[in-house]
Amino acid sequence: MAQQAQQPREQWGSRAGFLMAAIGSAVGLGNIWRFPYIAYENGGGAFMVPYLVALLTAGIPLLILEYSIGHRYRSSAPLSYRRISRPAEAIGWWQVAICFVIAVYYGAIIAWSASYVWFSLTGAWGEDPDGFFFGEFLQASEAPGAITGYVPAVAWPLLAVWVVVLAILALGIRNGIQKANMVFIPLLVVLFLVLVVQAVTLEGAAAGLDALFSPDWSAMADGSVWVAAYGQIFFSLSIGFGIMVTYASYLKRKADLTGSAMVAGFANSSFELLAGIGVFAALGFMATAAGTAVDEVATSGIGLAFIAFPQIISTLPLGGSVFGVLFFASLVIAGLTSLISIVEVVVSAVRDRVGLGRLQAVLLVGGVIALVSVLIFPTHQGVHYLDVFDHFINQYGIALAALVMLIVFGWVLRRLPALQAHADSVSSVRLGRWWRITLSVVTPVLLGFMMWDGLRSELAENYAGYPTGFLLAAGWGVAIGAVVVGVVIALVPWRRADRMAAHERADGEGDEQDRKKEDR
Repeated sequence: MAQQAQQPREQWGSRAGFLMAAIGSAVGLGNIWRFPYIAYENGGGAFMVPYLVALLTAGIPLLILEYSIGHRYRSSAPLSYRRISRPAEAIGWWQVAICFVIAVYYGAIIAWSASYVWFSLTGAWGEDPDGFFFGEFLQASEAPGAITGYVPAVAWPLLAVWVVVLAILALGIRNGIQKANMVFIPLLVVLFLVLVVQAVTLEGAAAGLDALFSPDWSAMADGSVWVAAYGQIFFSLSIGFGIMVTYASYLKRKADLTGSAMVAGFANSSFELLAGIGVFAALGFMATAAGTAVDEVATSGIGLAFIAFPQIISTLPLGGSVFGVLFFASLVIAGLTSLISIVEVVVSAVRDRVGLGRLQAVLLVGGVIALVSVLIFPTHQGVHYLDVFDHFINQYGIALAALVMLIVFGWVLRRLPALQAHADSVSSVRLGRWWRITLSVVTPVLLGFMMWDGLRSELAENYAGYPTGFLLAAGWGVAIGAVVVGVVIALVPWRRADRMAAHERADGEGDEQDRKKEDR
């Protein structure tokens, strides 16, 4: 085990490989089914202004921060934070716990999407996509409760998703994650471009695009629109829960951190715009076919993917099956690239903590996550657990963990100047005071307001009308439990006092190898 700990840390084969993986992590289900509706609800074309401001003042600065931490300390999130300050390790394990929870339910959505690729060919949902999805397919109970009943039709695709994800992770950074993303990301773009071309040629597509892009400039004066813009940027870039710290730790000694953050940030936003065009062109067709306004059919999340889009596919006069395959295959690929990055956070943290080899860690960590996923979500109550897990771990997990991280590193430990100096030393674009100001003032204030506003709404009425007991157990219990797990793991002494010294020696060996290659 000591030998494993002293092996040089894995590295990306190229900057392009890292960028594809970072973009793959950022481009996920939320880009396709969340952004278009958020933009539509918050001023349409006018929303692009606060959205761009949010990207420049929160999204890219946070990406640079996480890249800098991972690249400088060359470790998983918990060990990187520990190297900054030992108590900060708890934040890293909190983020690892968050990733565990997200991975458990994220795989289920990918499995549903994979099933719907086949259903697009057979038209299995018939005349009632809503009834089919919740009834015949998920066999969902009317209310949440104790887990009863198992649905094999959901379990088998979910098991297949986990086999693919764990196989890619087991192959390592270069041969697994990098190669998978080098295939998946171009394929995703091609699939969605074809889908968009098909969507914009549909009757009524113009009405949908008008609804999305017609600017409501009065919305710019509404504070909630700006909060929505920052929230979308924050949740869509895979920042705040250790992914980019982990991915950046595999970079070579010379790496353009600021340039990479800009490329990843703008690539993610470009795909969101592409998704918005495709989704609202299709919704415009649906509204025209039904003789209703676009606002009556516009929706997001599960309702858009598994109810609205099957209705669109069934209504298409020609090529409905192809349209469905393109859409749901895009969801599968976008979901897989994100899930791989989420699980890698947990795998990397466990490897750093106990010194396991990659294959051992993937089988152990991935096996546990997959087991929990397969036990909960192919049940009659699975969709209720997924809904509540997703809401609470996003609202009171990811965002809150990022807020705490910024307060600790920016205000308490005052590490931003040192991290800025590190980013400047390896990057083509130097950071100015604006970077420290956005991370120490702008982003924490906005995240704090999001927390307060969300908590106020949460206490006013139960989320989605769920029973209080269920929300306390599956919602608040999971969100608070992630914090407790993070603190408890951080308090447990490391098994070997020289563990970190071994990592530092390994990092030095890796850097020396890079220098020799560069000299040659």
